[in-house]
Amino acid sequence: MRQLILLALVGLGAQLVDGSLGMAYGVTSTTLLLAVGTNPAAASATVHLAEIGTTAASGLAHWRFGNVDWRVVARIGVPGAIGAFAGATFLSWLSTETAAPIMSLVLLALGLYVLIRFTFSGISTAHLHKPLRRRFLSPLGLVAGFIDATGGGGWGPVGTPAILASGRLEPRKVIGSIDTSEFLVALAASLGFLVGLGSGGVILPAAAALLVGGLIAAPLAAWLVRHLPPRVLGAAVGGLIVLTNVRTLIRSDIITVSSPASNAIYLGIAVVWAAAVAYSLREHRRSVSSSAATSSALADSSVG
Repeated sequence: MRQLILLALVGLGAQLVDGSLGMAYGVTSTTLLLAVGTNPAAASATVHLAEIGTTAASGLAHWRFGNVDWRVVARIGVPGAIGAFAGATFLSWLSTETAAPIMSLVLLALGLYVLIRFTFSGISTAHLHKPLRRRFLSPLGLVAGFIDATGGGGWGPVGTPAILASGRLEPRKVIGSIDTSEFLVALAASLGFLVGLGSGGVILPAAAALLVGGLIAAPLAAWLVRHLPPRVLGAAVGGLIVLTNVRTLIRSDIITVSSPASNAIYLGIAVVWAAAVAYSLREHRRSVSSSAATSSALADSSVG
């Protein structure tokens, strides 16, 4: 019972992060299941089954708060579902251990770009109203869906930074659209695991506990992403991407880092991340104050 309560709390925390930053539910939940000895296929199958409910609730909440671009959902979600079904079906003999460090390098570069861009310049409005093309979203969805199913998570870490980096969609709509389209990915992955593993491959009590926690957090996360300043939200997402993928690279066989050194690296990233978010918040407040002063001056001049 204690383990199920812990899983519910993990589901709540993971969905709170995922719903407000567009990533981390699958990665967090799968990591915990692997830590208690669950095999990778069963862990991913269990998390994706829970995600059918959490992503549906999250998508509904984001839609109610106006955070969803349905064209993006359709263009990335359907290819994502195809990739997820393929990844889930073949997980028993496919390994992503070799590909994971390479993908982490790509994501790390994107994360640094997003972090620097939103910290120092915020959103550029030059491209915000330009549509995201299908030829960009379809391959992205296919790759992200496959990685998500085979790795137990990855839809958000792959999809969110790529769309954020395009500068064509404001952060809250990137996160809302990614979270909503993840419903299709979770559903397709669950069907794939059902084909590959059968119903016995899913740990139902664990899936239920993760689902309960996620359902509680979904509306609050959607509210947060609606009201957080885009510049601050972008900096927060960028820092999370950097920290997550540096951690993956340190744990891979590409580089060898001692435990004290890795802890120092994590601490350094956390300090820089916190400073970036604080700076973004300060600049946002300065921008709001400047806009308010300009509006007041214009109003006074028109009255005069």
